[in-house]
Amino acid sequence: MPMIDIYAAAGTFADPHALATAVATAVKDVEGVPDIPMFRKNTAAFVHELPAAAIANVDGDSAYVRVQVLTNAGALDREKQIAVVERLTGIVAEAAGDPSLSERTWVLLTEAPEGGWGLWGHAHTNAELVTAARAEIAKLQGA
Repeated sequence: MPMIDIYAAAGTFADPHALATAVATAVKDVEGVPDIPMFRKNTAAFVHELPAAAIANVDGDSAYVRVQVLTNAGALDREKQIAVVERLTGIVAEAAGDPSLSERTWVLLTEAPEGGWGLWGHAHTNAELVTAARAEIAKLQGA
């Protein structure tokens, strides 16, 4: 149930909501979790629009995007890490209407430590998340 934060200069994206939906969907799909409400409702993206003056490289350029993906520990193996970075970079560049932005998009993959993933008012271990997902699947199948 990743949380995705996208930081960019205001005006970079014509439709930040569509971007947030696209990156959340992409990460959920790459992660390969079941398509159940638990994962659909708790994989989310946040687009943070900053003044251009708040972003700079050494030369003062501000046409950069930073994407940070927070997952529970072990959610993304190496193949999935590569896929997430590739897909999110492409989605960001497309949403900006600027293919060259793929050269200026940083994607950071961060893992919450075991037990450091809070949801529903509880800090879950991976085993607890798996148990909750299985319970939801069983409930949906019984409905």
